[in-house]
Amino acid sequence: MKRIFGIAILATLMACGQADKKSSEAQDSTAKDSTTQKTSATLKDEKVNVIFSKYEILKDALVKSDSSSAQKAAGDLQTHLATYKGCELTAEVANKIAATTNLATQRKEFTVLSSDLIALLKSADVAEGTIYVQHCPMANKGDGGDWLSSAKEIRNPYYGDEMLECGRVAEEIKAK
Repeated sequence: MKRIFGIAILATLMACGQADKKSSEAQDSTAKDSTTQKTSATLKDEKVNVIFSKYEILKDALVKSDSSSAQKAAGDLQTHLATYKGCELTAEVANKIAATTNLATQRKEFTVLSSDLIALLKSADVAEGTIYVQHCPMANKGDGGDWLSSAKEIRNPYYGDEMLECGRVAEEIKAK
């Protein structure tokens, strides 16, 4: 089971990690979407910036254990991922989250989604601020789980109020 999970994570990492940088130069007509969450970190590529903002909305919904809001946020994120070259498989993972209101299933898929977006953002250019890669060792039945945040403070999307502060900052992605 761990081997299959590892292969699935590797496949999604390769999907977004191989995004063609030229596609980042294209203008995104939805980038000025009024629902885009403002974060303390800004990325140079506007499409990736919007993807990160949508991701944070999803993460925050999972922190609140709000499966309906997570479902909507995942749908929004899926739309933006589908238009970013190389992230088509990641968009399918977001769609799996959007297709259910089962919080446990959403959180399990969030692990794969997060792994892929961590790889994408590590290769993106941060214009200002810091993006934190955070880790909870207890997530996924002890296998652990990572997520991204624009805040250093731990707010665990895998357990919500049950273990809100469980985790640590594993890495920082900063402007170069």
